[in-house]
Amino acid sequence: MSDDELKKVANEVRRGIVTGVHAAKSGHPGGSLGAADIITYLYFEEMNIDPADPAKPDRDRFVLSKGHCAPALYSALASRGYFPREDLETLRHIGSHLQGHPNMSDTPGVDMSTGSLGQGISAAVGMALAAKHWGDAYRVFALLGDGEVEEGQVWEAAMFAGNHALDNLVVIVDHNGLQIDGTIEEVNSAMPIADKFAAFGFQVIELADGNDMAQVRAAFEAARAVSGKPVCIVAETVKGKGVSFMEGQVGWHGKAPNDEQFEQAMAELEKEA
Repeated sequence: MSDDELKKVANEVRRGIVTGVHAAKSGHPGGSLGAADIITYLYFEEMNIDPADPAKPDRDRFVLSKGHCAPALYSALASRGYFPREDLETLRHIGSHLQGHPNMSDTPGVDMSTGSLGQGISAAVGMALAAKHWGDAYRVFALLGDGEVEEGQVWEAAMFAGNHALDNLVVIVDHNGLQIDGTIEEVNSAMPIADKFAAFGFQVIELADGNDMAQVRAAFEAARAVSGKPVCIVAETVKGKGVSFMEGQVGWHGKAPNDEQFEQAMAELEKEA
């Protein structure tokens, strides 16, 4: 797909995020909107996947380590054809397969259940190691938040990945500078993130604008060319991207829009369609 086509899909993904969180009356729109372009690129351009066969053995794997941003993953999966888009309106409802954090037992296309921050990357490292052990060609992608990398388990996993030269692993850090309690500097900054991953043996790619599809494409193309070591893409993004009153606002980390805010958000996103 062209960059313009991918932008349109990402906008559709954003509309699905807002729709789901509004219907649930709870959830995490800010980080989900900010990560929409990266997740869209992965599912529509980068990864070897088949919605008609979600469990095919040679598929690439994606682990949403920042599991609270499930609305973005669900919306991308729906847009890609894993399940009907109407299901997004059941987000967080009792009996729905779309709960507040991804559940691999219930949702087609979800490769790992996540939610407890810091743990997803360890699962991704295990998947990448298994592929190396069995001689499988699939690649593993893991999306982390910049607040999440304050967790010690992240660095244990990074140490292992670098030590074992897992060049089938791509870690993406969604660096929007905000987490639930404020800025990362106010809470417990892990900066400089790029230098830390490099110290653990990763090839680091710094993505200046993770909401610009051309730059996203260039970063993943560069990652694909790396051999002999895992890759970390540090992506600068805007929390709440695409909805003016959510952009860069920490208060929209985990809050649903009311009816009036929903209408405004959808109107803004429709203009971009």
